[in-house]
Amino acid sequence: MTAMIEARGLVHEFHTKQGRTRSVVRAVDGVDLEVAEGEVVGFLGPNGAGKTTTLRMLTTLLTPDAGTARVAGYDVVAQSEDVRRRIGYVSQTGGVFSGARAGDEVMDHGMLYGRSRAEVEKRGRELFEQLQLDGLWTRMPRTMSGGQKRRLDIVMGLIHSPTLVFLDEPTTGLDPQARANLWEHIADLRTKRGATVLITTHYLDEADALADRIVVIDQGKIVANDTAANLKAQVSGDLVTLEVADATRVGAAAEQLRSLAGTVEITGSTVSGRVARAGRAVPGLVRELDRTGIELESIEVVRPTLDDVFLTLTGRSLRDAEASAEGSETAPDKGADQ
Repeated sequence: MTAMIEARGLVHEFHTKQGRTRSVVRAVDGVDLEVAEGEVVGFLGPNGAGKTTTLRMLTTLLTPDAGTARVAGYDVVAQSEDVRRRIGYVSQTGGVFSGARAGDEVMDHGMLYGRSRAEVEKRGRELFEQLQLDGLWTRMPRTMSGGQKRRLDIVMGLIHSPTLVFLDEPTTGLDPQARANLWEHIADLRTKRGATVLITTHYLDEADALADRIVVIDQGKIVANDTAANLKAQVSGDLVTLEVADATRVGAAAEQLRSLAGTVEITGSTVSGRVARAGRAVPGLVRELDRTGIELESIEVVRPTLDDVFLTLTGRSLRDAEASAEGSETAPDKGADQ
């Protein structure tokens, strides 16, 4: 199958200065990435991990300090114009000009790719309808809500019908209904238009629902690359949580669970641990607890999630890492790599 993205050893460094102290931050550190034609690939990692810097190199907005990349069959450095003609890119920060009418902005953008006025208007109005922007063709973006502006950014990225689409946090700021609508449109890019999609997101349900394959980046390096199902299978078991009715019996309940899980965590009257094939093991556990007189308020079994995968790979929760990075990120990487 044809590779739409083929990157080898990508490196990008940012140079920072605090007072007289200069330092180098290696935002992307030897990334290898391959995306086949027709794939939808989810690119996960916390803010500052290198997601957006990688995307900006692949979309010719940043020049790699080392390594090579071919996108849509063209070298991102030597043939950057050919790359840009064949891709769509929706950046995390957006790029709509607030001083023009939305429809005019879309028309100008589409015609820059050599499309006719009639073709661009037809395509643009279809996208407006699909992304719930009906009636906003003549509206100024500055009068739109944040969600409407985000959907307009996506129209701009898709107006020239690209065969390869880069979506950087595309559903940020959208309400649940608009997110669900956009999920359908992203899925249609592949199923109805044959497009290849690389999507960064911090919504794990989004990556799980949309992506054929998940790539996890942390501290500038790829730390995992597989299907969501295979990655979740690598997490050691389902999470079993027992809420014990009698606080004096928590220790005894923990011993019972430890016999299955090996390691348990106790928080107040709650005991939890990961159990392989919990669906088979839990009925026996419940019988043993009942036999020894340990009464439960509740028992919960949760299958591994992508956040559990991230925790296993990096020792951090993806959501916690996102929140921490948002509070601590500094220039120059703040705008360029989130």
